[in-house]
Amino acid sequence: MSVNIKQLILVPAVISLAVTLLRLIGELQNWSPLLFNPSAGGGMALVGITWLVPIFGIYFALKLTKSGNGPRSAGKVIGFAILAIVVVIGISMGTTIAFGQENLPVLVIMEVLVTIVGLAIVSKVWPELFKTLVAYAFAARIPVAILMFFAVMGNWGTHYDVPPPNFPEMGWIAKWLLIGLLPQLTVWICFTAVIGMLFGGIAALFGKSKP
Repeated sequence: MSVNIKQLILVPAVISLAVTLLRLIGELQNWSPLLFNPSAGGGMALVGITWLVPIFGIYFALKLTKSGNGPRSAGKVIGFAILAIVVVIGISMGTTIAFGQENLPVLVIMEVLVTIVGLAIVSKVWPELFKTLVAYAFAARIPVAILMFFAVMGNWGTHYDVPPPNFPEMGWIAKWLLIGLLPQLTVWICFTAVIGMLFGGIAALFGKSKP
């Protein structure tokens, strides 16, 4: 049975947008930092779309399996997702150790590289889930990139516009490109696909184990 990806990701995309807006409001209103942390990177705040990735990875996997578009090998999906995580972390750590966190040209190249490598590793083991996760990733992250454009321009003081430590002074457009647009459309797409594949593979594995 063919997969209607637009229909499959519609509700998760709407939920992700709602969570993004809720987080923005919470940070602007100085609500609990445990839930809405405005520091650079978000400080592992509990309200955020990052935490939705495993949930929607499982959701998409179960939907696809039910429609006859499950994986040939759930174990292989899990294995390749773990491989992608190890490789991506290895590239990131190696680049940071070799060139430092403040080397912006190298940082940009690294973000693009890990995205290409990570996506390439998991792209073939469950194509239907991979395509769904990538589509959802863009649907969830493009609104964040747009929101960050205005946050950086207006210097709102949220995690959407606060740069990491030791970030060099630059114009707001360049700042948005480096902390907003580029990460949202590279490493966060990779994160969504790889982590979603991992949890989707686990869901498919346990789903097959049921009588």
